Amino acid sequence: MSSSSSKDSKPLGEQELRIAANQFSNELKAVASKIGELELQLDEHNLVIKTMSPMSDDRKCFRLINGVLVERTVKEVLPALKTNQEGIASTIEQLTLQYKAKDKEFSDFRTKHHIRIASSA
Repeated sequence: MSSSSSKDSKPLGEQELRIAANQFSNELKAVASKIGELELQLDEHNLVIKTMSPMSDDRKCFRLINGVLVERTVKEVLPALKTNQEGIASTIEQLTLQYKAKDKEFSDFRTKHHIRIASSA
């Protein structure tokens, strides 16, 4: 514990601050990118569910599983799609909370070390 408290009291140099700020920024970009990917998948799932819902349960459909096209029925595929949709939505919520926490941590870090982010415009 004493090593971490002495580490916290020691001021960081300009290079260390720049590296830490870049790391925060990169982590935020990675989480935002993953959220974007998952939102696209969620939109695709919503579209497929909307399309398949009015179809009869015994209608033939095809599903791509690990690169293999498998013949199934709507009755078999629709519940799996809904489960996947719920999982994706839950993951998006968790990543959004993680993003907000990391953003607050970055904001606190910038305030503590008096860092201003130069605009690229």
